[in-house]
Amino acid sequence: MADITATDAPLALYCAGVRKAFGARVALDGVSLTVRRGEFVALLGPNGAGKTTLFQILSGLFVADAGRVTVLGSDMLGHDMGRVPVRALARLGIVFQQPAIDLDLPVLANLRFHADLHGLPRRVATQRIARLLDDFGLAARAHAPVRELSGGNRRKVELARALLHEPALLLLDEPTVGLDPASRAQLVGMARRLAAQAQAGVLWATHLVQEVEHAGRVIVLDRGTVRFDGTPAALRDAAGRDDVESAFLALTRAPAASVAASAAASANNPERSVPA
Repeated sequence: MADITATDAPLALYCAGVRKAFGARVALDGVSLTVRRGEFVALLGPNGAGKTTLFQILSGLFVADAGRVTVLGSDMLGHDMGRVPVRALARLGIVFQQPAIDLDLPVLANLRFHADLHGLPRRVATQRIARLLDDFGLAARAHAPVRELSGGNRRKVELARALLHEPALLLLDEPTVGLDPASRAQLVGMARRLAAQAQAGVLWATHLVQEVEHAGRVIVLDRGTVRFDGTPAALRDAAGRDDVESAFLALTRAPAASVAASAAASANNPERSVPA
């Protein structure tokens, strides 16, 4: 199923003016972005760009100093992370950069435990678990301890767990760290396909340019600021480069002052120009 990029698709995530500082260090400086249901959006940025800080705010681990984050809508129409965090978090599926799964429990037990946490009836949980295990090619390993799985299969279990309660928004923070290229490509493809089928918006944070080539949209985050928001093709064209990697490098090497004035407009105008 193709990614949904139409402007009338329901909002899965709405961020407006999100700011976070740690003492004198500003990690996020007025970040605004959206993700719509069925849309696969890559959040691309070098190490230290602020991606992990943003994800910690989106997942409720940190509280923003300023700005708004809502799930399933904007302003008063969505679940505001600051006012009703429990409701907002209930509609999220999350795969963190660091593995967060019980290695000693079997695959099936890990998924059942997650289903219980979300209050899924056992019959519904059993059906969804069976479908996801089949989708990820893990049905034969359902009773194996997670510790016995390869790194790629462990990540598949985490992704299956994140999709189990049918979230509106799927947050994936550098989920392919430590995986070989073939496993990375497979995981990216599965996340895109399964999220589109479930009509979940996906925000995939990465510093690996090759992972964003087939994203519906690319958001470039650098030094706590959104530098670009648009399609991979628009990023190449705007930077005057032939490939996404060189366009990304050109953009993130640009002085911060040269893009500060246009950063706020990026979320509303994906075709805007960027410095070369």
